[in-house]
Amino acid sequence: MLVLTRKAGDGIVIGDDIVIKIIEIKGGGIRVGIEAPSDKKIYRQEVYDRISRQNREALQWNMTDLDALSDNLSLEEKSK
Repeated sequence: MLVLTRKAGDGIVIGDDIVIKIIEIKGGGIRVGIEAPSDKKIYRQEVYDRISRQNREALQWNMTDLDALSDNLSLEEKSK
């Protein structure tokens, strides 16, 4: 892990297309600005962790779960 000390107004460049700027340091918080191409996905760490966890959980389905879901959908179609 690279650890840097930065002041408000300072920046960090990642690759050729991502710039991270320290906008403001206030109290115990730091405001960070990120300039990146629109095709880059940028998440706060806690959001990324939640997405990753939900994706892992989604992979844990077993066939009995899918069969039950399929049976329910079939019943709904027949009742129409």
